[in-house]
Amino acid sequence: MPIYILFDTETTGNQESDRIIQIGAMIVYDKNTIEVINELCATPVPISIEAMEVHNITPELLANKAPFADTTFAQKIEEYNQSENYLIAHNISFDLGMLQKEGFENHYTLIDTLRCAKHLLPDSPSHRLQYLRYAQGLYQSETAEAEKLGVTIKAHDAIGDVMVMKLLLSKLVMLAKEQYAGENPMETLSKLTTTPVMIKTFKFGKYKGKEVAEVAKEDARYLKWMQANMELDEDLAFTLHYYLG
Repeated sequence: MPIYILFDTETTGNQESDRIIQIGAMIVYDKNTIEVINELCATPVPISIEAMEVHNITPELLANKAPFADTTFAQKIEEYNQSENYLIAHNISFDLGMLQKEGFENHYTLIDTLRCAKHLLPDSPSHRLQYLRYAQGLYQSETAEAEKLGVTIKAHDAIGDVMVMKLLLSKLVMLAKEQYAGENPMETLSKLTTTPVMIKTFKFGKYKGKEVAEVAKEDARYLKWMQANMELDEDLAFTLHYYLG
């Protein structure tokens, strides 16, 4: 039976030099057996003020903490690092990148709940975890779930975000069953994780709120300018390539 590891990191910042200072994780062995991990860890990289503003982790809280390599999570993630097991996060490319800075080499099957939400909830105005927490009514059942697992839910706290992500994953599994009937839902989510999203509507810029297809017909030069001058994420690059041929 596969093992599912849902995790989230808090870090010293979001630059190339930044490192992990908190890990929150739930290791799901079966529906009745879930191990909860919530650890702070030390790093020589200073925490940026901007990062402290978000997660409220200060240098004093890391005093006498072990480095990431000595955490329970570091041991567990290596122990189960096989393709039949699943590693799950919201915007997994960021968190996986942080693990790779610690020397982790991934062999798990990946599920990105952010990418999957974009596929399965295409009309949602936002796919941020905290937005979906309320838009999808996840907050209505989170208190009972958190009490069962002994978790305190706080925004921008690693284990609190994992708790919300667990509820979101259940929602995504249900949607995958509905939209991809007859398929194994976890395999569907894994497939969607590696499939770029066709963006329907611009969420920024002078054409904010307009459909990409409409802009492509009326002002293809603008899309070409975006390709040449902007740092595009995978989904937007895929969308512009599609409309510009």
